[in-house]
Amino acid sequence: MKIEQLTITSISEVQSGTSKSGKEWQKLTFVGTTTEEYNNLYAFELFGAEKVENFNKFNKVGNLVDVDFNVQTREWQDKYFTSLSAWKVFKSEANAPQEAVTNEPVEDLDLPF
Repeated sequence: MKIEQLTITSISEVQSGTSKSGKEWQKLTFVGTTTEEYNNLYAFELFGAEKVENFNKFNKVGNLVDVDFNVQTREWQDKYFTSLSAWKVFKSEANAPQEAVTNEPVEDLDLPF
């Protein structure tokens, strides 16, 4: 799934720990809003040291980003927990400067044909 033009409103502290199998892990949660009238608040999780590091390097509160993500639901003791797991966060194309389009005539060029 994809959300476009999300404005980052908050970024949590990085959480880290060690799994039962002994592997180190890192997780970061960031929250953002869109301009939609309804369902415009999203909290995404980034899991993995490389994703967390890249996110912190290139993003800050106020940035406009596009987010590719998966919806994940887990069951634990007859309770269900749903998370939005971001796997790609990049600057929104809306950030790119728009080229000015003019309707001015192009000068005649002296071409040999």
